[in-house]
Amino acid sequence: MSGDEFEPDSERVTLLREIADDVRGDSSESKQLANILYRTSDLYDEAEDTSPEEIVRNVKFILEVTERGGLGR
Repeated sequence: MSGDEFEPDSERVTLLREIADDVRGDSSESKQLANILYRTSDLYDEAEDTSPEEIVRNVKFILEVTERGGLGR
């Protein structure tokens, strides 16, 4: 993987976030998918400091929380 794969790209950020907004619905699955897309867009947002590894950890956390039924459980 070359270092320039995740260079800032505001058009990509906008596209991923628009798709996330489109798929977000009332179901927990659509909310999860939207959150994952939004988190992935952070890779291309120059205002964010993240890595693919951090995103994978975050996505795993999102899925685990959902599986447990929420943060409060």
